Amino acid sequence: MENYILPIIIGIALGLAIGYVIAKVLEKTKATKIIRNTKKEATKILKEARIDADALKKDKILQAKEKFIELKSEHEKVIISRNNKISDAEKRTRDKESQVSQVLDKNKKLSKEVTSKLEDYTKKVEYFERRTEEVDKLHRKQVENLESISGLSAEDAKKELVHSLKEEAKSDAMAHIQDTIEEAKLTAQQEARRVILNTIQRVGVEQTVENCVSVFNIESDDIKGRIIGREGRNIRALEAETGVEIIVDDTPEAIILSCFDPVRREIARLSLHKLVTDGRIHPARIEEVVKKTEKQLQQEIIEVGKRTVIDLGIHGLHPELIKTIGRMKYRSSYGQNLLQHSREVANLCGIMAAELGLNAKLAKRAGLLHDIGKVPDTESELPHALLGMKWAEKYNENPEVCNAIGAHHDEIEMKTLIAPIVQVCDAISGARPGARRQVLDSYIQRLKDLEDIAFGFGGVQKAYAIQAGRELRVIVESEKVNDAKANELSFNISQKIQNDMTYPGQVRVTVIRETRAVNIAK
Repeated sequence: MENYILPIIIGIALGLAIGYVIAKVLEKTKATKIIRNTKKEATKILKEARIDADALKKDKILQAKEKFIELKSEHEKVIISRNNKISDAEKRTRDKESQVSQVLDKNKKLSKEVTSKLEDYTKKVEYFERRTEEVDKLHRKQVENLESISGLSAEDAKKELVHSLKEEAKSDAMAHIQDTIEEAKLTAQQEARRVILNTIQRVGVEQTVENCVSVFNIESDDIKGRIIGREGRNIRALEAETGVEIIVDDTPEAIILSCFDPVRREIARLSLHKLVTDGRIHPARIEEVVKKTEKQLQQEIIEVGKRTVIDLGIHGLHPELIKTIGRMKYRSSYGQNLLQHSREVANLCGIMAAELGLNAKLAKRAGLLHDIGKVPDTESELPHALLGMKWAEKYNENPEVCNAIGAHHDEIEMKTLIAPIVQVCDAISGARPGARRQVLDSYIQRLKDLEDIAFGFGGVQKAYAIQAGRELRVIVESEKVNDAKANELSFNISQKIQNDMTYPGQVRVTVIRETRAVNIAK
């Protein structure tokens, strides 16, 4: 067995050796073939590369030539342009040289002329100097002759002349000053009227007339019994809590609240409204509702004050003064609501101060605060203007504002220009027809009387009192009243108004006569 294994191993080894030799021979053959193919491809690539390089070289050479030609042409253009500029500069230089030569020639001629003129001027000056000396000598001789004739020296005569001229100038100046003063007075009055009229025209505030009673409306008369309560305990509790007299009479669906204090009257009205709406009306409930209403009204007063100062554009006001302004809503002066009056005065002051070139904001501030003394917490013997001034000083208001508040009824001296403005605007607001109840009735009656006076003359067709009673416009019948009679009628009406009526300011009587010619085309 061992004899067979050895030859097999040798055969296998020989086979492997032969296989290895054959593999190496095949590998070498294959490598040779690959090398040959690679050389062929390399040769081909090199050939193609040489061809491409030659083409690229030719292309680059052509591009370089074209670039060179382009640069050359640009360079030639630059050279031509420079040559043109140089030639232009040379031409301008030659022209200037020619102009300079011409100017030099002219200057030579002018210098000759100037020299000759200077010589002539020198001669003339010498001549005038000689003549001046001769005139001075003659003047001195004349003065000496006049002095010997008049017996006065030249200085005395001069003083006498100056004195007479001074006296004449003084008389002329006094006449001129008098005319100027008269003209200034007239102009000042016209300007004042213009400023006041412009101010009034730019402010229009509706006024509501306040009184001492308020009417509380109810749905039915059955509620009156519930408000009165058993044996009148509810109404007594209401009157005790609010300080308002409650009048329940036969007036249908209405209860009257009477009190001079508008704040207490408003508290009573609001409390009644809440009680009637809620339905529970008894003394304990009345006390609770009245206290809540008082708190709400105090808060509303503060809100009203804040809204007022915001609307007027006033800043930096002390909270206590804001509260006082809010309380003005529930105060009245001669039937005129105090807050509305103060707002109107503030607007009037601002406009008038602006027209006069003064501080409009400060004037508006003084106008709003001028009547704060009319809403005191406690009774005071001081006039409301002085009381308001003390409050303003207490809360560190501007001294000009304090002076305007205290001086608007002449209790103290006016020290600023704002003070008379506040006084005038207060009078304008209070005296405006319809603003205050005491003026309204007489105002309406005066207008009726004006129209009745016009109707008392013959030929009057219509009569209208306008411009718040400051103008009476009369329309006459043209057939009965001619132009001459219209003038006479205007004069007679104005004289009758002047004699029979009492009125502020002036009343203008305007008579209008109109002639109409009417025909109908058919």
